[in-house]
Amino acid sequence: MLIAVVGATGTGKSGLSLSLAEALIGRGQPVEIVNADAMQLYRGMDIGTAKLAPGERRGIRHHLFDVLDVRDEASVADYQTHARAAIADIESRGAWPMLVGGSGLYVSSVIYDFNFPGTDPEIRQRLEAELVAQGPGMMHRRLLEVDRAAATAIGPSNGRRLVRALEVVEMTGEPFGAGLPSADAMWRPTTILGMRAPREKLVPLLDARVDDMWRAGIVDEVAGLLPLGLENGVTASRAIGYAQAIAQIRGNLSEQEAIEETAALTRKYARRQVSWFRRYEAIRWLDYDDRRRLESALVSLDE
Repeated sequence: MLIAVVGATGTGKSGLSLSLAEALIGRGQPVEIVNADAMQLYRGMDIGTAKLAPGERRGIRHHLFDVLDVRDEASVADYQTHARAAIADIESRGAWPMLVGGSGLYVSSVIYDFNFPGTDPEIRQRLEAELVAQGPGMMHRRLLEVDRAAATAIGPSNGRRLVRALEVVEMTGEPFGAGLPSADAMWRPTTILGMRAPREKLVPLLDARVDDMWRAGIVDEVAGLLPLGLENGVTASRAIGYAQAIAQIRGNLSEQEAIEETAALTRKYARRQVSWFRRYEAIRWLDYDDRRRLESALVSLDE
């Protein structure tokens, strides 16, 4: 059985996954966890991603944490390959894989029948040069003309994904396909558990989480990653909190400005996560503050 625990940042996915894994292990069913948070793939990016330290994992085996250097570019297609391989390996040992994270496209690439077109280096290089010259706003307007659904889903500020969408459209003559496949196109049967919190409760949680990131030392963490090439990382350097900490270190933002910008982007990101996971037809929603959420999750698995 494949289990997926998803939801917006700050809703308690990691806590539920650990408690659920322990409960299943107590029943005699081994469980191993597979990361589905794009930024937790990176070594050294711990504070800003709320990555569980090895000592906090309660002895449960975790996969796909700390597998990329900060200079490496994260790829959904590569992630799909490695995550599915990890799931097959877990199942070969008689354990249940549990996919845990809030990166919607990464989760979907595993549990749904996603196929990723290849790349064309010449088209990609040209589009990346145009992104630098024109900015993401112009790229977004171009994508709106040829694939409005993809442009709406990606938004006007994610230059990397805009380039990829335009590349696919130019290569294939078909829409990028940013939407999810239908529920009957699952890779394999999956129980999807979604953690949720009402907006009036989630926003204070997210703001407090950002304050905690600065108190925990994210600026020092980033300072230690700069010599390893963080600023040259196409993906890692843009991570929420990390880009702002870099700006603070470089003197482009004050500490308060960095915190406020990170909080605003985190709230925006959480809204996108909520919208993404609402499209999952088979999801079983659990309230983050429901004391019986573990029991409800176990009931969902027994159905």
